[in-house]
Amino acid sequence: MDPSSPSPVNADPAATGAEEEPPLLVLASRSPGRARILTDAGVGFEAIVSTVDEDAAVAGAVERLGAPLDAPSMALLLARTKAESVAGLEAADGAVVLGCDSIFELDGVCYGKPHTAEVATERWQTMRGKTGVLHTGHWLVDNRSTDEDDGGTGATLGTVASASVSFDEVTDEEIEAYVATGEPLPCAGAFTIDGRGAAFITGIEGDPQTVVGLSVNTLRHLLASAELSVTDLWV
Repeated sequence: MDPSSPSPVNADPAATGAEEEPPLLVLASRSPGRARILTDAGVGFEAIVSTVDEDAAVAGAVERLGAPLDAPSMALLLARTKAESVAGLEAADGAVVLGCDSIFELDGVCYGKPHTAEVATERWQTMRGKTGVLHTGHWLVDNRSTDEDDGGTGATLGTVASASVSFDEVTDEEIEAYVATGEPLPCAGAFTIDGRGAAFITGIEGDPQTVVGLSVNTLRHLLASAELSVTDLWV
């Protein structure tokens, strides 16, 4: 959600006495929230940011389908586009690549990142006192060689995890102060639950990690399709 880029997370070779090897998992995201979830879950990974033009990807899909995308479809499309973009890079050879993207849905309307203070303020004025759904698409690409020794499966698939988020009756003054921090500008739906925005959330129904942008439980199920366990990624 935040544009700053996390550092790769690896097991310490000095501590294990082994040579350093690249992580098996590549995260196709610069989100520190997603990086923090993986780190807290003991998952080793490297972050490689995709250069996908999100607006162009959505516009292309709408043109092909001849109809607008709903929020879950949009989240999954962008997650897939990011994962496949990074999987095509030499740096991701031999890894499993995870792409994620989040879309917030309120009253049937899809909301991505607000980017500007004006848009974020309008969003909060609309959201306060209501309940919306945060959809996070997850797409996994097994980029390992299918040679017997490397164990690659060629799997490429994804799913969407969703959670409902209820907002308090936030005042105009609180909205102004929150937007002024800059925190909501790079976040789908213009809010976080792992930062200052948590003060304005009254409840979450579903996996809270989905709202941050990456469900480790969802990742676990996707890894099974590549004949991997989440424990294979632990460091």
